[in-house]
Amino acid sequence: MEEKQILKNSPEGQGESVEIRGKSLNELCAVCHRIAVSKGFWDEERNIGEALMLIVTELAEAMEAHRRQEHENFNEELADTFIRLMDLCGGMGIDIEAEIERKSRKNRNRPYKHGKIC
Repeated sequence: MEEKQILKNSPEGQGESVEIRGKSLNELCAVCHRIAVSKGFWDEERNIGEALMLIVTELAEAMEAHRRQEHENFNEELADTFIRLMDLCGGMGIDIEAEIERKSRKNRNRPYKHGKIC
């Protein structure tokens, strides 16, 4: 039997279950945003700069976990990064699949390493 990842979506961690595997990026954005809304993160208008810096903070936490060779925490911090990014996309109504497709087409025509050394 295939293992399913389930995300609980209520203040007590009980209630409606949401299957994560097999969802499109836009569907995951909707799930992450719905959970963030239910936890009060969108009760007031979001400060987008603050939301972006919270994403950066999750990446910094992942870096620190990597430096300490805390593999489980590293994975969790990467997941937190995606969750916050997807929440932001969901909250702003960004069709991230279309944006990734558009940017990928643009990147295919760019030079090797985009003309930079790294």
